[in-house]
Amino acid sequence: MRQSKKVIITCAVTGSIHTPTMSPYLPITPEEIARDAVAAAQAGAAMLHLHARDPQTGQPKQDPKLFAQFLPVIKSQTDAILNITTGGGLGMSLDERLAPAKSAEPEVASMNMGSFNFNISGAGARIEKFKHDWEKPYLDMTTDFILSNTFAQIERGVNELSAMGTRFEFECYDLGHLYNVAHFADRGLIKPPFFLQCIFGILGGVGAHQENLLHMRAIADKLFGDDYYLSVLAAGKHQMPFVTMSALLGGNVRVGLEDSLYLSKGRLATSNAEQVTKIRTILEELSLEIATPEEARAMLQTKGKDNVAF
Repeated sequence: MRQSKKVIITCAVTGSIHTPTMSPYLPITPEEIARDAVAAAQAGAAMLHLHARDPQTGQPKQDPKLFAQFLPVIKSQTDAILNITTGGGLGMSLDERLAPAKSAEPEVASMNMGSFNFNISGAGARIEKFKHDWEKPYLDMTTDFILSNTFAQIERGVNELSAMGTRFEFECYDLGHLYNVAHFADRGLIKPPFFLQCIFGILGGVGAHQENLLHMRAIADKLFGDDYYLSVLAAGKHQMPFVTMSALLGGNVRVGLEDSLYLSKGRLATSNAEQVTKIRTILEELSLEIATPEEARAMLQTKGKDNVAF
């Protein structure tokens, strides 16, 4: 692993897992997403991982026109790397998932590295009444849902976005996903340095045990040597302990309301910036330096802020 001299903080602003009923602070409209993203960047996030939602209902949407309402705003007010999801919302077609990134040609896009059971049905278990009709069925259907990321789908996404100069946040939800990254690297379809986002605590993926993080790091070392940067996110209550552990191992961190709605036990985060501020404070107390957007660009070898289509 390439030891990060400075820690890249990624902030995942809204995602497609949590629903509006779960938190009044979840950004929904393009204006809210832009505001929260800018504040997160000002708090210290060098990269912003971005999804869009229906402004009326909060349902995840991959309409490039929605992304176009906030991407230029964020770009004009921050220097952060803007990272567009290709995961989209659960149940979307590959065409839908790729559409925003193909339209915007960002510096970085996410890329899920394998198919797996993706069960978030428990996320709304304590909610008696949802604000919108779509929320409960969206969560419940995941008891019989496979998040599809076949080799053909990954290859198509990698090829189409690489042609635009886009780099990747390779999202690895389990150990086998690291081997899938290696497969595409061995074929020469992706180039180092690889930004490996290891994800813990999603039911169906690797569990949130510290031993799993150590094991995934060890396997990544075997597969990629010093051709990769480690980054970590963890769902819900596991968020801060796991990302702190990543930084202590020489890796990078991801926080944000996509991954956890809370700032501490029983206390909802009122913004993404609150979570960024918290992890930045923890890292600085550990004498770790925070990467600026330009330093993150140099590390990840992105094409630069001015070479995007928005």
